[in-house]
Amino acid sequence: MGEAARSLDASPAEGWASALLADGYCVIPGLVDAGHVAALHDDLRERFERTPFCVGDFYGERTKRFGAALKRSPRAAALIAHPLILQIAERVLGAHCDCIQLNLAQAVEIHPGEAMQPPHRDQDMWGGPKGQFEYLINVMWPFTPYTADNGATRLWPGSHGAEALRPGVPGAPVAAEMEPGSVLLFLGSVLHCGGANVSSAPRTGLITGYSLGWLKPYENPWLAYPPEVARGFAPEVAALAGYRQHRPNLGNYEGRCPSVLLTDEPADYLAAVDALRPDQLQAIARFKGGA
Repeated sequence: MGEAARSLDASPAEGWASALLADGYCVIPGLVDAGHVAALHDDLRERFERTPFCVGDFYGERTKRFGAALKRSPRAAALIAHPLILQIAERVLGAHCDCIQLNLAQAVEIHPGEAMQPPHRDQDMWGGPKGQFEYLINVMWPFTPYTADNGATRLWPGSHGAEALRPGVPGAPVAAEMEPGSVLLFLGSVLHCGGANVSSAPRTGLITGYSLGWLKPYENPWLAYPPEVARGFAPEVAALAGYRQHRPNLGNYEGRCPSVLLTDEPADYLAAVDALRPDQLQAIARFKGGA
């Protein structure tokens, strides 16, 4: 795997965040119980079977994908809201937003015969400036072993951040080989792709991601998890999945945090309530004080 995927035994969130920012990706071995991952995979098997192959060279015509994993299995929440993963994401993204959000929760199965995906950077979903800060972090949870032969994610170490502005493909990629229970994290600015599956069995896993809370996420959270679904989530999971305002007042419902929709009988008439950053509150206080 090389230096970028080195194991940092019992490393805290700060250490993993530093490794992620240095190399563009990192692999945390044995983070969760493999039995939990196997049970989640079992929960999703029927949907994998019934989901048709994708259409197009980017998604892959020998690849199956489906989203909204939080409503497909209650076991998905333990991965999506894993404390260490969220702490790492906050350290990398938190300086540039009021709160992070769930960008997607997509199950992916690469079947034998699939070609290598075109290399790309996920930050290119958004049209803002690049090379100055990170837009998102992706997290890949394997359900089956990921190997160089069955389509393990390919990444180009050091191709992130300001290096993402350089034209061309920078050198050779590495394959993120890992076992169920381990996890791959990679920055939205790092060049990567799904590998070709030249084995005899599918490569299956769950990709989740966290983005700056003021961005439009890849997966529309309110369609994936309407209020009648999100009411069954733990509050911190519902917040990640879109039921939280991003100050100032972004993503509100009738001027309120959309979590108001998760009550049993949300009020029909609501008073709009300021949701402002401390600097904005201070500016208003100075204005009112000088009025």
